Amino acid sequence: MSDDLNTVEKEQMFEIVDEEHREQAVIKVVGVGGGGGNAINHMIAQGLKGAEFIALNTDAQALRSSKADIRLQIGASITHGLGAGANPEIGYKSALEDK
Repeated sequence: MSDDLNTVEKEQMFEIVDEEHREQAVIKVVGVGGGGGNAINHMIAQGLKGAEFIALNTDAQALRSSKADIRLQIGASITHGLGAGANPEIGYKSALEDK
């Protein structure tokens, strides 16, 4: 990783440059599945501020360990709280179930 990326201030990674709309800007980071959840946990562990973090997963256990502000389980009746096994069809059906 470059030194430039390591020197970013951790207090506020996202900077609103349009002062007129500063109070209107809302940044949400949505992590989907295990990889998305891991990415969110890493961002939070690194102290990233200025965004709301949302984790979306079929795996109830993975959601319990998530540090996201909001955790949403989908497809509970399809996966019975387990992961989708990297099967996009199961993920798709799970998303449709909880549309």
